[in-house]
Amino acid sequence: MKKAGVILLLLVLLSATGFGFMKAVQASVEKSVIEYLITEKNISEDEILVSEPFIANLPGEKNWMVGIRLKNDEKTYYYYRSNGEVLLESYSENGIETVE
Repeated sequence: MKKAGVILLLLVLLSATGFGFMKAVQASVEKSVIEYLITEKNISEDEILVSEPFIANLPGEKNWMVGIRLKNDEKTYYYYRSNGEVLLESYSENGIETVE
């Protein structure tokens, strides 16, 4: 009975660790993208309406992406971070996606 409890506890800890890692990576990429938009693209933080990190199921570093919506802009922009550099992967407008 003790073995089953220990195994269950280990499974719960591994699951929590994986979930925590995933959230930490998403938060890190989101922070990098917002800093990039503010410093490199001169976009005011007030102009950013939505910043949503997500798992894109794409290979490599493109797996961790952030969707950005700006005021007075109908497009949704999708950014990712590669080797410390923030890159625009694609944008969508009216349901049509354009890959950069």
